[in-house]
Amino acid sequence: MEAKFQFLFLLFLFDVSFAQMPGFVSLDCGGQESFTDDIGLEWVPDTQVRFGEAINLSVANETRKQYRTLRHFPADSRKYCYSLNVTSRTRYLLRATFLYGNFDNNNVYPKFDISLGATHWTTIVISDANTIKVREIIFLASTPTVSVCLSNATTGQPFISTLELRQFNGSIYYTEFEDQFYLSVSARINFGADSEAPVRYPDDPFDRIWESDSVRKANYLVDVAAGTEKVSTKMPIDVNRDERPPQKVMQTAVVGRNGSLTYRLNLDGFPGFGWAFTYFAEIEDLGPTDTRKFRLVLPGMPEISKAVVNIEENAQGKYRLYEPGFTNITFPFVLSFRFGKTSDSVLGPLLNAMEINKYLEKSDGSLDGAVVASVISKLSSSDLDEGGDPCMPVPWSWLQCNSDPQPRIVKILLSKKNLTGNIPTDVAKLNSLVELWLDGNSFVGPIPDFTGCVNLKILHLENNQLTGELPSSLVNLPSLRELYVQNNMLSGTVPSGRLKKDLTLVYSGNINLHEGGKKNHIYIILGSVIGALVLLLATVVSCYFLQRRRRKSREQADVLEESKPAQKFASSKGDAPKETAHCFGVKEIEEATRGFERKIGSGGFGVVYYGKLNDGKEIAVKVLTSNSFQGKREFTNEVTLLSRIHHRNLVQFLGYCQEVDRSMLVYEYMHNGTLKEHLYAPLTRGKTISWIKRLQIAEDAARGIEYLHTGCIPAIIHRDLKSSNILLDRHMRAKVSDFGLSKLAVDGASHVSSIVRGTVGYLDPEYYISQQLTDKSDVYSFGVILLELISGQEAISNVNFGANCRNIVQWAKLHIESGNIRGIIDPSLRFEYDIQSMWKIAEKALMCAQPHGHLRPSMSEVLKEIQDSILIEREPLAREGNSDDISGNSVHSMNIGPLDLRANENYVSFDESIARPLAR
Repeated sequence: MEAKFQFLFLLFLFDVSFAQMPGFVSLDCGGQESFTDDIGLEWVPDTQVRFGEAINLSVANETRKQYRTLRHFPADSRKYCYSLNVTSRTRYLLRATFLYGNFDNNNVYPKFDISLGATHWTTIVISDANTIKVREIIFLASTPTVSVCLSNATTGQPFISTLELRQFNGSIYYTEFEDQFYLSVSARINFGADSEAPVRYPDDPFDRIWESDSVRKANYLVDVAAGTEKVSTKMPIDVNRDERPPQKVMQTAVVGRNGSLTYRLNLDGFPGFGWAFTYFAEIEDLGPTDTRKFRLVLPGMPEISKAVVNIEENAQGKYRLYEPGFTNITFPFVLSFRFGKTSDSVLGPLLNAMEINKYLEKSDGSLDGAVVASVISKLSSSDLDEGGDPCMPVPWSWLQCNSDPQPRIVKILLSKKNLTGNIPTDVAKLNSLVELWLDGNSFVGPIPDFTGCVNLKILHLENNQLTGELPSSLVNLPSLRELYVQNNMLSGTVPSGRLKKDLTLVYSGNINLHEGGKKNHIYIILGSVIGALVLLLATVVSCYFLQRRRRKSREQADVLEESKPAQKFASSKGDAPKETAHCFGVKEIEEATRGFERKIGSGGFGVVYYGKLNDGKEIAVKVLTSNSFQGKREFTNEVTLLSRIHHRNLVQFLGYCQEVDRSMLVYEYMHNGTLKEHLYAPLTRGKTISWIKRLQIAEDAARGIEYLHTGCIPAIIHRDLKSSNILLDRHMRAKVSDFGLSKLAVDGASHVSSIVRGTVGYLDPEYYISQQLTDKSDVYSFGVILLELISGQEAISNVNFGANCRNIVQWAKLHIESGNIRGIIDPSLRFEYDIQSMWKIAEKALMCAQPHGHLRPSMSEVLKEIQDSILIEREPLAREGNSDDISGNSVHSMNIGPLDLRANENYVSFDESIARPLAR
């Protein structure tokens, strides 16, 4: 029996056998001894791991031994890997768990990455010290080992509590995409469970964890319909094969006594493409005239909603499993769905279980992986294989890789590593290698043929024990610029063919190695040094004169700029004539404002005054209070931008005034002030904006921002979106204002490098860290504004969000993901809204506020969602639908067509050719 057991290799092939089910590995990270837990799983410690530190935890109410220890790793730039032995072409479930427990006594919640081989699996974000975070992935093994690596600590230190491997049988979880995609487990739910305890091993022979639907903290279930009841049976359930949900899961269910089952599922890792199956078994005793027919209803997806389920008929009997599903479908972050009975059905719908997994695209890893593996297998050190792919997602500590989609190794740093033996000849197969450092070791034998390293520029072989001649092929490498072979045992003559070229060659300390011509190595080095000094002197002189020319040009440009008005700019679409911003005089502005009599606003730029021109047009005059370079730059920036953009949802720019030390901007007057004032400032005075009006304001603002992003050439990034920069006219229509910090996007570039500017609470965290500005930075800020519209709360507050939270995004996320959306809705709305439209906006706001820009939707997608929500508010009857309008034959089995899984979708979209259920 022992021969069938799998082996676990930890970092450098830590080998231990298990008295465990075949294919089961249960690793207690940080543990010190083996043990068997209460459900019969055998756990082993990772005591032979060479890196990291084992820690004992003391967590209240946690008695399971495997969660009373953990292993943490340094918060540095490298990755730390566990390697598991697997059987190729076999499917596995891999589970990693994380219980922080404040092990470092810092109360700084860690955030770090975890990868499976070269593929980034997920980012672990700890938000509660005493809650276990679980991540699962299903994969088809293609190699004898798989690596699980922790890396890139943003905050705190990477750590892990347990690592579990479970082998599947046969074709369970087969998909036609499994060679290119993993399945990242998002939801596995046991409906109608009789307790909060999950169903797992030994009830499930593969130790899948079926979460009880009564565990609210699991963030699975929200908006459960009235009339939902739990039902169960003791009768055995025919699940066809043991790969299906275990019998215990199928013996419980929920039934919609009022004709409907409604749920919202928070789908970790989504939006994206997914695999989804529902599991049904008729476990109620139906009367002679009783029928149970129902259909799945997904809002806005009519093709999905046509198939009718008749469990007993589909499963060909009672107490038998029927499992329709989709192997290829897109889902949002929060999925709303309903099962509704048909008009010819007596009983309401029934649901036993559900699974949803996300497709995670596999990375092929470095193209040099096999070569570098061969190289290190021939070296004397066992410390070089750091696990996982040598380049992805984080390179090994002793090499560097380029940024290609399939990266190549460009630098090897193995100086003073106590390496012995011959230099592996496979190094020459690394044809992208630029630098190779092998100095300070004990290498012997001849220098290998490096002909294949056509890009090699720097080669360090000094201070070894190399023998033989210096190969002519080496010094004649086309890219080689520096070659160091001193202090070896080389002999013969230095090849003369390269000595006349630009090559620094150092070969002293090889008493039997000489130059073949009149020159010797001293002259070669001196010549290089003298040449370098001449080049340096020429560079200094050139830079001096260039700097003088640039300074003179800037002075001339400044004089010219002060003497002319704002430039003319073409309309972004080229469909309007060029125009110049009007230049007002100081006296004209003073007359219009009656000597700056009425102050209507202020900000970091200056003070805003009310005015009226001679023609009766009301204006707002923004007066620059700072004559600093920064203030003048923002003034010039806003004049430049506003002279070229025109849109009904951008505040109209009328002109500017710049005389002596006074700089002013003139806009149309917006009678109803800022959105911020109407949400939570004195302007509210007990009044409130209705939800439909808030949606219209959001739509107006989104149109203006969408125009900046897509209607201007080049695009404009606002960079300071906030509720105080959204102004309302006399009809409460919204316009975006304040472009002092805006930036022009660079055509063809993915981002604009920029010093971070903006407002705390609205500032994109990715932009703050990277200083790389994109249009998705505006999307983040707009997500915050959407949350303000929902809640009536400020973006930052020291009192409104609880003791441990100051940020509206964090506060709203905790409520929304736990299903408590009403916990963030502005009480002043008094339930005068449709909960579906509220959910739509809340979900989209969270998508906008994702920490990584590539996960955020575009402004066009946000605008569409807002418009859909407005339709929901305006057309309640059209939205309700009729759950009794379909009858007919039940669907037994349908085929699923192909779909390009590499499409980048951030919202729900279905290919109608594949949006049909598949019965397995």
